[in-house]
Amino acid sequence: MTDSDRGPTRRTVLRAGVAAGALANAGCVGSLRGPSDPDEFDIETVAEGLNQPWGLAFLPDDSRLLVTELEGRLSLVDREDGSREEIDGTAAVHDAGQGGLLDVTLHPDFPDERWLYLTYAATNDADGDDSTTHLGRGRLEPEAGILEEFEVLYAAEPFVESDAHYGSRVVFGPDDALYVTVGDRQFDEFGPDHVSQDPTNDLGTTLRLEADGSIPEENPFVDEDGGDAVFSYGHRNAQGMTVHPETGEIWQSEHGEEDGDEINVLEAGGNYGWPVVGHDCRYGTDDPIGDDPDQREDVVDPVYYWECNTGGFPPAGATFYDGDAFPNWAGDLFVGNLAGEYLGRFAVDGTDVEELEPLLADRGWRIRDVAVAPDTTYLYVAVDDSDAPIVRLVPPETDD
Repeated sequence: MTDSDRGPTRRTVLRAGVAAGALANAGCVGSLRGPSDPDEFDIETVAEGLNQPWGLAFLPDDSRLLVTELEGRLSLVDREDGSREEIDGTAAVHDAGQGGLLDVTLHPDFPDERWLYLTYAATNDADGDDSTTHLGRGRLEPEAGILEEFEVLYAAEPFVESDAHYGSRVVFGPDDALYVTVGDRQFDEFGPDHVSQDPTNDLGTTLRLEADGSIPEENPFVDEDGGDAVFSYGHRNAQGMTVHPETGEIWQSEHGEEDGDEINVLEAGGNYGWPVVGHDCRYGTDDPIGDDPDQREDVVDPVYYWECNTGGFPPAGATFYDGDAFPNWAGDLFVGNLAGEYLGRFAVDGTDVEELEPLLADRGWRIRDVAVAPDTTYLYVAVDDSDAPIVRLVPPETDD
């Protein structure tokens, strides 16, 4: 399933049980835990009126939140009063299809290192039709509302005449390297010659770069006739990526074709199978696209997946919960669901993954991103819509 199936604080009490029909898209590995005692939380509207918000990042020791919007706007949102200020100095983006301004992250040593990083779709010239996923950075001056010295660090090769499957999440790993997802740009010539099966190009890969955009010497395909920036390949369109807070592993949520969605843990040089191995079917059919993973030893198996005819889990942003506000969620993985319109929650033990009851299943919200505030450890959610809110999940008010 492709991704294209895509002020004053208000508080609503929601009991996070299983909504009718919400689990029709449940995964095929493991089983849903339940019944269990439901968790209670309140929903607070942080800001409203955003146009397809895509990425979230918190300013440290600050009440403001960075939000990207697909059309190209980067804003600072005050988490206390919902006001927002647009940041000048960002790059021009290719705002078409799934393209535009995508993810955002800050340098781990911000504000000592004032670098802010953006991923975005852009063309190869002003009048060009060919586009690709870009990584750029600038020095953020939040009080001045500007991104200074913006520069392109990396443009995935090759540029393609397509407006789909850009990826594109960016995170710093525990090694202080930047990891960036690049989609396969929706090439549908399935088979071993697919672009995702060729690590000498950047399509259908996870890139690994230094903070200044240079290539780490220990990358797995350095000096192999291209693909120096590639860390893993065989991906279709990973739109969620997060770091496990205890192990430091990089986890991804990835779109399949007709279902076949996956949760993966990255390995250096790993081939994740698309499209020669997987649980996908061709759109509108029961015809498998690739081999069963059990038949191949040269690919990395997902830690969780959804088989064809299960409804899938079209995934977006992801985060592990490592806060104190919701003790029952400690160590759980949260993944936004787009077409299914809920927030997925998964128990994780090592690489054993178990899908739990969904959250926000009664709201009709396509969930684009999810993040944990470092100060309050409340869970923030970006809703994918043309007139969308940013909301947060907070512990319920109690009567003293």
